[in-house]
Amino acid sequence: MKDLFLIDENDRVDGVDKVTGKAKYFAEYQLPGLTYGVLVTSTITKGKITAIDSKAASNAPGVLAILSHLNKPSVPAYEQEGGAKLKIFYTDEIHFNGQPIALVVADTFERATYAATLVKVSYNEAIFNTNFEASVMDSQAKKLQGQPPYKRGIENAYKTADVQVEQVYTIPIETHNPMELHGIIADWKADDKLTVYAKTQGVKSTQNTLANTFKIPAENIQVNSEFVGGGFGMALRTWPLEIATVMASKQLKKPVKLVITRNQMFTMVGNRPAAYQKIGLGATKEGKITGISHTAFGQTSTYETFTEGVVGMTKFMYDSPNVNTNYYVVPLDMGVPIWMRGPGEATGAFALESAIDEMAYALNMDPLEFRVKNDPEKDLAQNKPFSSKNVKEAYALGAEKIGWTNRKQQPGSNGDGSWKIGYGVSVGVFNAGRGKASVKGVLNTDGRLLLQSAVSDIGPGTGTAMTLIASRLMGIRVEKITFELGDSSLPPAPSQGGSSTLSTVGSAVNDLCVALKKQITELAAKVNMEANAHFTEVLQKNNLPSIEITQQSQANPEAKNYAIYSFSIHFVQVKVHQLTGVVKVSKVVSVADSGKIISPKTARSQMVGGAVGGIGMALTEEAILDHRYGKYINNNFGDYHVPVHADVPEIETIFIDKPDPIINPMGAKGMGEIALIGFSAAVANAVFNATGKRVRSLPITPDKILEA
Repeated sequence: MKDLFLIDENDRVDGVDKVTGKAKYFAEYQLPGLTYGVLVTSTITKGKITAIDSKAASNAPGVLAILSHLNKPSVPAYEQEGGAKLKIFYTDEIHFNGQPIALVVADTFERATYAATLVKVSYNEAIFNTNFEASVMDSQAKKLQGQPPYKRGIENAYKTADVQVEQVYTIPIETHNPMELHGIIADWKADDKLTVYAKTQGVKSTQNTLANTFKIPAENIQVNSEFVGGGFGMALRTWPLEIATVMASKQLKKPVKLVITRNQMFTMVGNRPAAYQKIGLGATKEGKITGISHTAFGQTSTYETFTEGVVGMTKFMYDSPNVNTNYYVVPLDMGVPIWMRGPGEATGAFALESAIDEMAYALNMDPLEFRVKNDPEKDLAQNKPFSSKNVKEAYALGAEKIGWTNRKQQPGSNGDGSWKIGYGVSVGVFNAGRGKASVKGVLNTDGRLLLQSAVSDIGPGTGTAMTLIASRLMGIRVEKITFELGDSSLPPAPSQGGSSTLSTVGSAVNDLCVALKKQITELAAKVNMEANAHFTEVLQKNNLPSIEITQQSQANPEAKNYAIYSFSIHFVQVKVHQLTGVVKVSKVVSVADSGKIISPKTARSQMVGGAVGGIGMALTEEAILDHRYGKYINNNFGDYHVPVHADVPEIETIFIDKPDPIINPMGAKGMGEIALIGFSAAVANAVFNATGKRVRSLPITPDKILEA
């Protein structure tokens, strides 16, 4: 089969388009009569608008409209009870600093930007609260149950263990900062027909949200999003700013484009919420875990409750007869958070994996040995066997590659001149899901195969993976296969998030190819041809220019009997400067146990990208608020620090590459989330091994290393 491929089968099918500029992102579409929107945002954090003076802005050159709650267009869903949590331009209430309160539309972007500065707003300001940590500590502050409490065995059993660890771990707010800013182009073709070009991780989700909001048939809404410049979770929902743009287009009967600014990215499209976590861990002197307690507090908004799976990993990752978890959220006067890069599991893993490392040192045991000793044979939380799990093999492979034998148990024992060297390890885990999806296939007599699905691709190489699945099953060279996506008129597929796209849509591609081969065999028999005759000859003999099949695929019913997860083991070497406290990640080995690897090149890119994000989470990323004003003070690329090339060493990836027998026909499990989950703990653990300084509050900055 390998000889069939005349080009490298691992190359990205859209790679050339992306690097040459042929790939078109939502903001690059130029529609006839296009107009431009710029948002006016609240300068207070909580209160009510008392007046909006838009006269000067209305009289500015090129201004076509100014939308606010004073002249709100009709939005059917907003006029009903319930509906959206934040009804943009439908209230005078301010819920957070930077909340959109008006939209200026003009014939050029520059004119809209200038006119927006002329809008003057008056307020009645109210007392507000944006201080998460103070709210956690305040017994009178409002807290909501984020998930039901979980208990297995005896609650707080760690308190009676031979060896105990009890610590608090915190992470700050982290914000989405992909290069591509968020926004949308909206174009009403008629009163009940709408076309949008959107930055979305799910064109069908966007289509359904707009249909429900404006009460028109979903099939009358066309959503286009072929290329997305980084989603990371922020594009998993349709934000109020997008609804405002659609409102403006309907009122003006013109297409309207809105692209928000970099500082607006901090307030309008969610973030990883801050978290405060307390872990209690108990073990025997021989190193067997006897009890784990994990209580977490996350951040949410006052107008909408957001929750995520912060304590989920704790319930099953280690073999303990006694586990109890609890999770609360604290409402603050801030924009609502959203899932971000490994969602709550990345948050929870930092605390759990740091505590596991602390227990290993309390026992004077190698942290890797301690993890292996407590690796479970089944998911004790669900009382189900794992569909597949090769974590112990992953431990061994990664340890050899990182040079774990060079690690010294005594912190601060390894050095290179003025630098201290340390090694850390951590585990990541995420549910390996599979949903329902449909794919259309058209097989032509010229030997080409067209595949179509409404799935989005936020960068992991979805088109490449789907093409490879089809190529290997059909025996068709990759350059003869086209995968069309990001179009709501194509067969339905779920949003791209939660590391489930390959499993879900790939299964539909697999099943489609099986169906096509079956039909070819039947057509061959019909004209007395050999069953192994090439499909082009079979179609020609049957006088058919093409055959077309749409195939739906969904999860295997047997899957409910298993716990299905992807796992990662992150090994990190760091160097810490003794005088300045500067931390450099000097070597990374990430091992993925995620079933069969369909596309090694794009799989490696996922793991490398996760490690880079993990370096940011561990060492640099922190959105800082001035609680006097409830406002971000580092809402730009200059002050919000993300890793640059100098921060990132060579990253080695290892794939176990063993098919999972349960999840799908390919045996492939998701990888995007596990690339990041747990990584920050590996860095923190390596810093401790290098210095003896345990940093339990991210990011790990030099001041935290140097403080007494």
